Amino acid sequence: MSGLIPAVTPGGAIGLDHIGIVGADLDVLAQTFSGLGFHLTPHAAHASGRTANRCIMLRDGGYLELVATVPGQSSATLDRFLGRGPGAHILALEVADEAAALDRLRRAGVPANEASITERDSGLDGRKARFALIMPPDPPEGRVMLIRQLTRDLLWRPDTVAHPNTAVALTEAVYASDAPAETAARLSRLSGRPAEPDPMGGYRIPLGRGRVRILPRAVAGILFPGATNGPPLIGLSIDAESSGGRVVHAGGVAIRFATARGF
Repeated sequence: MSGLIPAVTPGGAIGLDHIGIVGADLDVLAQTFSGLGFHLTPHAAHASGRTANRCIMLRDGGYLELVATVPGQSSATLDRFLGRGPGAHILALEVADEAAALDRLRRAGVPANEASITERDSGLDGRKARFALIMPPDPPEGRVMLIRQLTRDLLWRPDTVAHPNTAVALTEAVYASDAPAETAARLSRLSGRPAEPDPMGGYRIPLGRGRVRILPRAVAGILFPGATNGPPLIGLSIDAESSGGRVVHAGGVAIRFATARGF
């Protein structure tokens, strides 16, 4: 990525952790993304068994979480997300210090609860993935969480990060907005990083690893041809060692593959 990365505000986000893609049927989501050349982690249950996920771990940073309600169970949160259509509803930003992040949010007037240490089934060797999580109230753009991974070695492993399509890193989360300045202000406050003008119009928020872009809806349609009017988090970019330049659509989200070039 070009340009200087602004200094991190204490407690500010240091990178893209993951993007959560919500669908009605996890098996269908998994088949779709597997068909695009992604290797998925095994099925893992969470939320007391009401929901489940499969993940796409990326070697050089970030991952995609495919999530759905377990058949016969219910989730008011996922039902609410799906009311806006399937797709990317969750943006998780990595922080280095959850206590500093919580203090920063509260000083910014965000009524966030205390950070929680959360355990979830990793689907790998029966061990639990652990992370520190801060979940502020959901903004209009969906859900934005701050997270510090506590079991990285369990999740980012040689057998989880090798993909037939050569994907290696999550580099951009892109929001389509009818009011980009308002969306950028909210996401800047939640991330603790300043927004700056985007060359395509709208704004971008550079992080230590990756960036968030907030584009006018028409401009986002240029970046992601064929993207529909789904959730505001309309698309994402992934670096790959091959297949750069193509855009695909899966699970209600547009994915742009770029040639891997590091951060």
